[in-house]
Amino acid sequence: METLVENILVYSVALLICLTIVIIYLRRERRNSKLVGEKIIKAKQEGLFEPVSLHPVVDVNKCIKTGACISACPEKDILGIQNGKATTINASHCIGHGACFHACPTHAITLCIGTEKRGVDLPHVNQNFETNIPGIYIAGELGGMGLIKNAVEQGRQAVENIVKAGKKQHQASYDLIVVGAGPAGISATLTAKKNHINCLTLEQDTLGGTVFTFPRSKIVMTSPMDLPLFGKLKLYETSKPELLDLWHTVLKKNNITIKENSKVEAIVSENGHFRVETLSGEKFTALNVLLAIGRRGTPRKLDVPGESMEKVAYRLLEPEGIQGKNIVVVGGGDSAIESALLLSEQNKVILSYRNEAFSRIKPKNLEKINAAKADGTVDVRFSTNLTAIDKDTVTIAFVNKEGEPQQIKNDMVFIFAGGELPTQFLMKIGLTITKKFGEAILKHR
Repeated sequence: METLVENILVYSVALLICLTIVIIYLRRERRNSKLVGEKIIKAKQEGLFEPVSLHPVVDVNKCIKTGACISACPEKDILGIQNGKATTINASHCIGHGACFHACPTHAITLCIGTEKRGVDLPHVNQNFETNIPGIYIAGELGGMGLIKNAVEQGRQAVENIVKAGKKQHQASYDLIVVGAGPAGISATLTAKKNHINCLTLEQDTLGGTVFTFPRSKIVMTSPMDLPLFGKLKLYETSKPELLDLWHTVLKKNNITIKENSKVEAIVSENGHFRVETLSGEKFTALNVLLAIGRRGTPRKLDVPGESMEKVAYRLLEPEGIQGKNIVVVGGGDSAIESALLLSEQNKVILSYRNEAFSRIKPKNLEKINAAKADGTVDVRFSTNLTAIDKDTVTIAFVNKEGEPQQIKNDMVFIFAGGELPTQFLMKIGLTITKKFGEAILKHR
């Protein structure tokens, strides 16, 4: 009888412990789910919930809540767990690393571009990466593929398809001109070298493309990939400098020079080949052209005297390294406001905006900039334009010309005047553009 009582007592205690654990677990899950729900509500209020480009879509029927996708993502609060399933939160912050896609053990994530509400313009390409214009190819981010591994693979395949088509007799200076020196462009350039193709690579900014614009602390998630003329790269995560150094090393080893600061303005078909013209007035001819440019557009310039000076920038990469400077930020959008607020922590900042008030910005940003304006952290100047940039000063004038232009002591200028999207450039070339509404770019088979 005593043994029976003891057994009942032991089982009761064990059951009570298990029940307590289950209750604690369920409460924690409900609490975490509630927090994710609150983040989603906030993201919707601040306009961050809807994705703007490549983004993950979760199949809730396959998701088993391992959290691997959340751990793998180098960004913050892109994904979360709600009601036992993974879900997107700040989808507009997703920049297409694809780490979540590769980390999911149940293949529950598909990478898509566009949504049912918001379509994304993509150029039409066939299975060989050739556009509607024979001889012009597209690979990488412009075609919707922002993942480094897949962009590298597309750049290689596109050039191999050009090789398969066979060399033709032509009067052009090059067999191939690659436009863009990001992952796809570098891979294409190396593949061209491997196949003895006379190739020129033009980059509007600096080697690295989109990767170059990542903050220095950004972790670039990759997976094993084959880099032409180098071999297998077993990178699961690496820093931006490490990845850029690798590309520099590979290009140098193979005696390849990228022509940087050469923005392509026009591509014209003539006499069986293409004439490629740059912003600086240079002209090149090639039998084939591979577009390996990004989707984020080219920063729009103000066209004011002194804008070409080194102290002028169009993106803020490392705010933590800028201290004790007199800075002017130009623009009234979210990027301008967020940059001004970040810089104001360690610098004296003037925010110049041509309109009378901010509009179409995230509510939280409006709240923060109004507070910074009120306490003098940021000197906000509405209805003003930056009219000249000099070595130690800038000139700011009123839009209505009621007041005299003011010359201000200055060390750095950041311009956020929007971007010239590549859609116009592509249409000018004559490429067919289609709008994708939530179409899968990469999915498990």
